[in-house]
Amino acid sequence: MSSLNDDSSVAHSREVTFRTIVSLALPALGVLAAPALYVLLDTAVIGRLGAVELAALAAGSTVFSVVTTQLTFLAYGTTARASRAFGRGAVKDAVAEGLQATWVALLVGGILFAVVGIFAPTFTSWLTPEQTVAREAGIWLRIAAFAIPLTLIAQAGNGWLRGIQNTRAPLVYVLAGLGPAALAIIPLVSAFGLAGSAMAVLGGELITGTLFLRRLLRECAKREIALAPRREVIVSQLVLGRDLIVRSLSFQVAFLSAAAVAGRVGATSLGGHQVMLQLWNLISLLLDSLAIAAQTLVGAALGAGTVAVARWTGRRVTYWSAGISVGLAVVFAVLNAAIVRLFTSHDGVIDAVVSGPWWILVAMIPIGGVVFALDGVLLGASDAAYLRNATVASVLLGFLPPVWLANFFGWGLGGIWAGLLLFMILRLAFVTVRFMGTKWHGAAHAGSEVSSEAQ
Repeated sequence: MSSLNDDSSVAHSREVTFRTIVSLALPALGVLAAPALYVLLDTAVIGRLGAVELAALAAGSTVFSVVTTQLTFLAYGTTARASRAFGRGAVKDAVAEGLQATWVALLVGGILFAVVGIFAPTFTSWLTPEQTVAREAGIWLRIAAFAIPLTLIAQAGNGWLRGIQNTRAPLVYVLAGLGPAALAIIPLVSAFGLAGSAMAVLGGELITGTLFLRRLLRECAKREIALAPRREVIVSQLVLGRDLIVRSLSFQVAFLSAAAVAGRVGATSLGGHQVMLQLWNLISLLLDSLAIAAQTLVGAALGAGTVAVARWTGRRVTYWSAGISVGLAVVFAVLNAAIVRLFTSHDGVIDAVVSGPWWILVAMIPIGGVVFALDGVLLGASDAAYLRNATVASVLLGFLPPVWLANFFGWGLGGIWAGLLLFMILRLAFVTVRFMGTKWHGAAHAGSEVSSEAQ
């Protein structure tokens, strides 16, 4: 697809200001952070019931999380496709992408609901040898399984609404579900025990999923979009989803390996690893919100045929993300032990973290600022196959060797996080080289997209 002339590209690029980026990123950050905060509340409430219930919640919610988070392609893949339609001025096509993604959510969600509902006790028994814990976790999971299709509908809704550069509506819908769930969790747990926690989750997802579905149906009616599923579009979305699922699984392998090695070193190292990992997850939420802005803006630019604008936008978002991440790194460097003490008062854990691994985390933050932004750029171009290969290669060549060598040679927590640092450096090299080239420009047109005429 041809690009606009330089003057037109520059004129359009001026619209991508820091304010534009923040207006997309802040609501997206809220959508990412709100569920994490709800989980903390849920954990605190169940923790008062006892150790068995808390362990059961951990087992059940782990299965639920693995099942749903592996399907985030419904959000990220749909954003990539919908944003390109939006960029070429075809809002109808963007909504139609959301419709087909919702059909995928219903299809896949229905299958997962059946599988998890039937085999819930089996899955939870894999995570804990205690039969009482496994049984309680199975009950929790069977109730929560009803929320799986609703969660996937919400992910699809997030995807197409981000694609048309509306990140505020998803935040409203997510909070509309989590708010009542948070208010209901204490009385439900008081009345039904651990099962009440699952009921609260289901109630919240029911509200959120219904709001996303209602918005979609209203937009389809407004634009006279046929509601029938379209096989060729669904297949294209699943192909894109396959690449993102493999990429996500490689992350899971890496971090599970790191946790396993930290646990072998000892309780102090495992505790320190948990603190650092949660801090890294918090940083990742912030940087990922900027990546969502990059994905949305770059996808729109490519959809409009303005490759020069897409590149300019990618650079601009990357600069801002890098600047914010450098600021975060300075804060973490200055406050070091004070931050760790917010999570633990154990002197052994604090010493294990700040004696060396902490500075690896500090070094990773600016690298992550660039990596996350360029990930968003390439996702906006639907360059998922390249990102899949780059991530798998980074895990195999960068992350796993130092982690397992740390186990063999007794390098401790420093060796584990050195592996994570090398993993991020390799990812930085891969995405930077790709962005500097031109192949990602054409990745956006590799898969078929919905057209208005086909509706």
